[in-house]
Amino acid sequence: MVARLVETGFRAQKTAQALIAGVFMRVFHQFLTANLPLPSPAERKALQRRFRALLTDEINHVRAGHYPERVLFQTNLLETLRALPDGVIEMPRVILRARKNRYDDLPDQATRPHPIDLSRFPRYYRRNFHWQSDGWFSDESARRYDAGVDLLFGGTTDIMRRMIVPDVAASLADTPSPRVLDIATGTGRFLAQLHLAAPTARLYGLDLSTHYLKFAHTSLAHIAQITDLSLVAENAESMPFADQTFDAVTCVFLFHELPSDARRNVVREAFRVVRPGGLFAVLDSAQLDSAPDIAFFLESFPKLYHEPYFKGYLRDPLPSLLAECGFEVVADRDHFVSRAVIAHRPAVAE
Repeated sequence: MVARLVETGFRAQKTAQALIAGVFMRVFHQFLTANLPLPSPAERKALQRRFRALLTDEINHVRAGHYPERVLFQTNLLETLRALPDGVIEMPRVILRARKNRYDDLPDQATRPHPIDLSRFPRYYRRNFHWQSDGWFSDESARRYDAGVDLLFGGTTDIMRRMIVPDVAASLADTPSPRVLDIATGTGRFLAQLHLAAPTARLYGLDLSTHYLKFAHTSLAHIAQITDLSLVAENAESMPFADQTFDAVTCVFLFHELPSDARRNVVREAFRVVRPGGLFAVLDSAQLDSAPDIAFFLESFPKLYHEPYFKGYLRDPLPSLLAECGFEVVADRDHFVSRAVIAHRPAVAE
């Protein structure tokens, strides 16, 4: 049971984080894009309602025992304040890159001690999404990623990620030593959240960035001492796993950064590697069909940041996409500015 004082402290801290991050991001956006329209009072209120609802969802999950109370203060106000100086340093680089449309401004491999052959990566991947320095191709990018995203989302990123954790954990409850694959695992942040709710699960993470997986190896080292953990640098469009390997597959904040055909390739691969009856849980940006009340914010995002596939994603509903590739959708929920879609691969008829 969450004490009233704990809940009040949680809500107060998250509200303070959102206010501080919001002021920083508003200033940043004014430099990033001139003459950007402002949301109407009704649009701001819609976003605020969704924010408060997300905090309520988080409290309810803790009350239900889906994950421990300590997660409420896992990403705190101090972390937001610590991220601000790095954000200030990064800001002029991002602004300059955006104004010059340098989406291909990536590290010069010829000057690096361990060069990477960029040609082996898909064309859509060889760019600096969000205008962030180095794209996905440096240790520095991996180090600053989580703090940067949390500034953008006002300290709610981990909360949104956790919204699919109870679904995954419940699906594994009767499976001894279940195997879970997290597609586009990045810095491993979601696997860390899942481990809290499913400590016996054997965890697998797949990502194209060796730099981000290097960071994940370090951040998940404590989990690797407790359970099986495997991180693989491969393309999710063609995964190196046998058919029906996993009891559950997850994917967090990937599909909005993929072109339409790649999105479908990844979902088909997820269908292939999960067992019949197994779960596929997706958490990504909200979309226009499910979140028309925050359409202003969703449609503003690609105007501010380099997100070349976001407009198409907004009009490509995730439930329909998963159903198109063979999954049975069992839940579709919005959480603040994210959308959670839970599906199963149909069980084999007896």
